[in-house]
Amino acid sequence: MTTDDKDDKMARIDPVRYSLDSKFKFKCHKGVKCFTKCCRDINIILTPYDIIRLKKCLSLSSEDFLTIYTEPQLLEKTDLPVVTLKLLDDELKSCPFVRDDGCLVYSDRPTACRYYPVGVAALSHKEGSDGKDFYFFVNEPHCLGFEEDKRWTIAEWRKDQGVDIHDGINAGWTDLIVKKRSFPQNIMLTEKSKKMFFTASYDAEKFRQFIFESSFLTLYIIDDKTLEKIRSDDVALIEFGFRWLNSVLFKDGALKINEEAAAQRIKKE
Repeated sequence: MTTDDKDDKMARIDPVRYSLDSKFKFKCHKGVKCFTKCCRDINIILTPYDIIRLKKCLSLSSEDFLTIYTEPQLLEKTDLPVVTLKLLDDELKSCPFVRDDGCLVYSDRPTACRYYPVGVAALSHKEGSDGKDFYFFVNEPHCLGFEEDKRWTIAEWRKDQGVDIHDGINAGWTDLIVKKRSFPQNIMLTEKSKKMFFTASYDAEKFRQFIFESSFLTLYIIDDKTLEKIRSDDVALIEFGFRWLNSVLFKDGALKINEEAAAQRIKKE
């Protein structure tokens, strides 16, 4: 393969920053010749809400879904553990859920798939930023969706694809990543901290067990209404997890601590 051939296969990311009001033309449907090509040879980082939607769609536990369909990796510049979608071992490195006529889990597809061909960057904790996200376009040579006449603003696209809901639920998790990215790279997390981050982010059943079957509720003061929600609601559970991680990793006081229990633990240790 020549250098030119490689360049032709690479996606081009538009360096221009776009806002929610920015307009573009795009439509993906079975009638375009490139249909499902964007579902091959991809790198999709799955968010906590992605795991919840997909594991319920497939009637799997979090642990089983993670084992079968994901691969772990450390997120660049953060040292945080995340998971990516495990691709099939075929010639095209296909998504495990794609078929020639479309996606088997389309109604529960990951956030990254919903955004495509739009990308989002969060700079809320970067020095000098205005605290707002900005957007960009991913232009892949094979994609013919940009030749369609359907017009959108980015805000309209986000709402139509449901990413506004996904982003709202994942907001606390995204904030954790952006905070960690703003730290000097030589400040590394302990293996215990990484494990806590992974469990609270991705394994709802194990995190729920940790809350209710350990000394967690002795150390933290949690109101009854919150406890009732996180016993059965996975979304409430992961959003609570984001608050807990903020308390543990960044000491922001998001959760109230039982000072007497904390003192006893320190003395014991």
